[in-house]
Amino acid sequence: MVWAQAPKGPETEYVMTLKVKLGQAYSVGKTAKGTRFIIPITGGTFEGPNIKGEVLEGGADYQLQDQQSGRTELEAIYCIRTDDGVNIHIRNCGIIYNGKDAQGKTQFYFKCAPKFEAPMDSKYAWLNNSLFLCEPSFGGAQGGITLNVWRVK
Repeated sequence: MVWAQAPKGPETEYVMTLKVKLGQAYSVGKTAKGTRFIIPITGGTFEGPNIKGEVLEGGADYQLQDQQSGRTELEAIYCIRTDDGVNIHIRNCGIIYNGKDAQGKTQFYFKCAPKFEAPMDSKYAWLNNSLFLCEPSFGGAQGGITLNVWRVK
């Protein structure tokens, strides 16, 4: 089948920016699945049009690196607390790819899909009922990472 025109993609709406502080990374070493790294999450802040607060200390970013392919799978598990005292759990899974494209050009890809668990009796319960996309960037948070998050409409 030949497509005359690609279908229109889903719309998104901006939700928040997290500025996550990170601790010193350490490695488990080369495992049967790849090289495992753990990066502690030590705090931070977040803010968006309808939400604001702090990133709680105690989570971590678990990365599994395949050096042959240049691909790293990550899963960050941590909690945030809104400025009105509501705790929200986040599990953010993603891919980092640092390799070559089909033409041999260097390519860097870093995207994630956070899932939120908010209390059902809170004004943040809407976070439980949507898919989210995240585009991380470095340098925005001192000693950390900046995560821009959008909800897929």
